[in-house]
Amino acid sequence: MSDIDVASSAGAEGTEHIDEAAVAALTAPVPETIGDGGPELVQLLTPEGERVDHPDYSAYVADLDADDLRGFYRDLVLVRRVDAEATALQRQGELGIWASLLGQEAAQVGSGRALRPQDYAFPTYREHGVAWCRGVNPLNLLGLFRGVNHGGWDPDEKNFHLYTIVIGAQTLHATGYAMGIQRDGAVGTGDADRDAAVVAYFGDGATSQGDVNEAFVYAAVNNAPVVFFCQNNQWAISEPNDRQTRIPLYQRARGFGFPGVRVDGNDVLAVYAVTKAAMDAARSGQGPMLIEAFTYRMGAHTTSDDPTKYRVSAEVEVWKHRDPIARLKAYLTAHAMADTEFFDAVDREADELAATVREGCLSMPDPEPLSMFDHIYVEKHPVVEAERAEFAAYHASFEGGH
Repeated sequence: MSDIDVASSAGAEGTEHIDEAAVAALTAPVPETIGDGGPELVQLLTPEGERVDHPDYSAYVADLDADDLRGFYRDLVLVRRVDAEATALQRQGELGIWASLLGQEAAQVGSGRALRPQDYAFPTYREHGVAWCRGVNPLNLLGLFRGVNHGGWDPDEKNFHLYTIVIGAQTLHATGYAMGIQRDGAVGTGDADRDAAVVAYFGDGATSQGDVNEAFVYAAVNNAPVVFFCQNNQWAISEPNDRQTRIPLYQRARGFGFPGVRVDGNDVLAVYAVTKAAMDAARSGQGPMLIEAFTYRMGAHTTSDDPTKYRVSAEVEVWKHRDPIARLKAYLTAHAMADTEFFDAVDREADELAATVREGCLSMPDPEPLSMFDHIYVEKHPVVEAERAEFAAYHASFEGGH
């Protein structure tokens, strides 16, 4: 008998009896998200920059040396600087829109660096840090938001799919791709250079989409080698988590039949370790996993959004003290793995990268209008060709100064 049945069952004399406890359980307010991620949070580096151990994941970072950690720091700083420059360019009218990753750098760099070359990543429109780790030129990202290309990089070369604007759709693409490499025999062979897995990125808001839940179903029943990586930045545009779920997001995986884990998304070491473990398991044939990277969107959802309309500044101030870059810098400094000269050199490199990004963005040529039809299908398609002709005629009607 369900809770609803219990709550409104008939008494012995035919009168309806209300079970007040059952009703209270069903109508209880949705619990607020635990501000610090709760005891289940996997963490290897505290917000203060202190190293802590974890029984399941410490081993996955044991072989990282000082060069590796300095490399993580460099990635975080450069990715944040590209993001800041792109935001400034949009404010100056040079980009149509920009989706900032401010505050989520560790979630993206940590997971991106955990991938092997043969792994394939399916991003949303905010995975600039993962793109950086996969070798995508930042100017390709800006070109997309400037409206001069469709992304500009070769997904097969980078093993990094083009950005997906439709919320959650990429999870189905990722699951299908994972089922494909599984059937191609590139999973569970024991060949480290051949076995591959797929990672699908999405936000907490996307977990409310049907596409994501359908992808979970297909991945589970097919034991697909796909890792679902949810960046829980606490806000689905303007809706908090407590408007979307009664339980921590990682626990949803249990209902579909595969494991889930919550990791400190501002801890680059923990994200690297958890992602590496999940991808290793997927490559070996153990099936899908859901990673919830518990992080925070420090800025707006996009540059067309005003977060002051729906969240308080005090909340942002709390998360500033969990900054992923500051905690890694504190750890490197405390353990004499980096000095002022190193940090200054990274800052100078960031300045140079920002100047290159700005100059490159401003010098991008406008595309030939009809080129928008060039890369839709491999071969000519009658509908697309008809649309091309119609647009060409429309465009020609404005020639001569009209």
